[in-house]
Amino acid sequence: MSIPGHLRPIAVVGPTATGKSDLGLDLAEALGGEIVNIDAMQQYRGMDIGTAKLPVDERRGIPHHQLDVLDVTETATVARYQEAATADVEGILASGRVPIVVGGSMMYVQSLLDEWQFPATDPEVRAKWEAVLADGGPAAVHEALCRADPTAAQVILPTDGRRMVRALEVVELTGLPFAASQPTVGDPRWGTVILGVDRDTTDLDERIAKRTALMFELGLVDEVRALIDRGLRDGVTAPRAIGYAQILTYLEGRCDLDHARERTFIGTRRYVRRQRSWFRRDHRIHWVDGADPSVTAEALRVVESCTGGERDSR
Repeated sequence: MSIPGHLRPIAVVGPTATGKSDLGLDLAEALGGEIVNIDAMQQYRGMDIGTAKLPVDERRGIPHHQLDVLDVTETATVARYQEAATADVEGILASGRVPIVVGGSMMYVQSLLDEWQFPATDPEVRAKWEAVLADGGPAAVHEALCRADPTAAQVILPTDGRRMVRALEVVELTGLPFAASQPTVGDPRWGTVILGVDRDTTDLDERIAKRTALMFELGLVDEVRALIDRGLRDGVTAPRAIGYAQILTYLEGRCDLDHARERTFIGTRRYVRRQRSWFRRDHRIHWVDGADPSVTAEALRVVESCTGGERDSR
């Protein structure tokens, strides 16, 4: 699919709380674009406060895609997202507008921009490893993965039971290491210009602390209570989201509210470190400083340089 320079998608990626949403809106306004969300948990209806989802009245009238497309009882998968977001991006291009892909879910970014081809699944094999996870917890599947694919066991967090189950399934079905199923990083799909937003670590930690405090002030606990009535505890991915998992622990009487707040902050900060490490390995990303007052102008300069001056002035 040949894309005119002025219609190439732009991806705005990077760690949580760096200012991606504001920059995405600025770019959409400047270039005549529409936003395609690439944050896994913002796909869930009702998970608003804890995911820092922009309220409708703060979206500047710009269409947003892949927000509020799942119930909390549904499982968020990279494959489902890839198919749906691909249709959104190509639909926006076909309408003569610019897709602005915004978010920080690492595997989702790679699936969309590198056309990840997912290995087949087998319900029986998946069920076998899910049973190991249910009976023995993440430690049991981690031990199995160490035996089956030591490299994957080093890369995947030992607490990420769901991803370890998938790795074991792929290894068993293909007879190859899990890494063999990962996408090759090459030219990004559609000629997408990839912008990365980051900030000084101290500044970012302060922003995470303020964001966490604000979420609790805005009613995160009440949001989780409402989602429990809609089946939150029955979901596979939604109840594991940072903030939501900690509030569930609090509501179950297993910790106090201060502890839940602190664990939410720590979990977010840890996730930010993982995002930074992941995205910094991608040589295609053009980095901008989210704290720079002229970040939008700098981002537009990068886009202009990457498209050879082909972009429209809007």
